[in-house]
Amino acid sequence: MASLPKTNNIGIIHSGLNPPQSTCNDPACPWHGHIKVRGLILEGTVIKSKMDKTVVVEREYTVYSKKYMRYERRRSRIHAHNPPCINAKEGDVVVIGETRPISKSVSKVVLGVISRRGEG
Repeated sequence: MASLPKTNNIGIIHSGLNPPQSTCNDPACPWHGHIKVRGLILEGTVIKSKMDKTVVVEREYTVYSKKYMRYERRRSRIHAHNPPCINAKEGDVVVIGETRPISKSVSKVVLGVISRRGEG
């Protein structure tokens, strides 16, 4: 029986979120490092992954407009740390969680990939 690599229990229950198969020694990884996840848990699509260990995640949501009595679509872009064991690429649907500030613009971390680009 093959054993999974040792991971931390991050205390997040989310459908489709499992510990990564590979290990890393990144201190900012919630599964193998020392960073704690607290606060918001969000889903979004990775639109950029060109920065070193950082991705840009875009969320789409709707807001009700009272004047027009309709919903309008809005988008927000969030910078998130991408640990090497997760390695999210452009087009992937990911789960991100709030952490302490890692850098000036990064205070969230990728917890897992729900669906890879090209998969069903």
